[in-house]
Amino acid sequence: MAKVEQKKPIVDEISELLKDAKSAVLVDYRGLTVEQDTNLRKQLREAGVTYKVYKNTMLNFAVKGTDFEELSKHLEGPTAIAVSDTDATAPARVLYNFAKGAEALELKAGVVEGTYYDSEGIKVIATIPSRDELISKFLGSIQSPITNFARVIKQIAEKDEPAA
Repeated sequence: MAKVEQKKPIVDEISELLKDAKSAVLVDYRGLTVEQDTNLRKQLREAGVTYKVYKNTMLNFAVKGTDFEELSKHLEGPTAIAVSDTDATAPARVLYNFAKGAEALELKAGVVEGTYYDSEGIKVIATIPSRDELISKFLGSIQSPITNFARVIKQIAEKDEPAA
């Protein structure tokens, strides 16, 4: 069996992973302990993020001609990829927060909703709250004035009522 035939399923797997992805972040995981890696994978899984380690050549073939092609220039050394197809900021956020406690984890680069970011850009993306958090803050800010208005109207109505 030719080597190309053995590698094609892996490249196809990566391509399928990236097909509907909203974001992908590359990290250098060199120096993480097994316990740290297990903890990182658990946090990513809970956030709905797929985290895999592939050979750089396989990743390089898979990203050619896609929105993620810019990542190919960062495919040196041990590389893992974190991909999310639901929350665009989740991979960056989880990896960045984890890297604060595990200095061995190094953010390389990422693509979020079709836009390439270097390691500094990914750190900025990581500080953006998730979509659900932004929606809840927005709804809270809309609801607050309405609630206050309702309280004032109720107090005015209670003040005008004759005492029983």
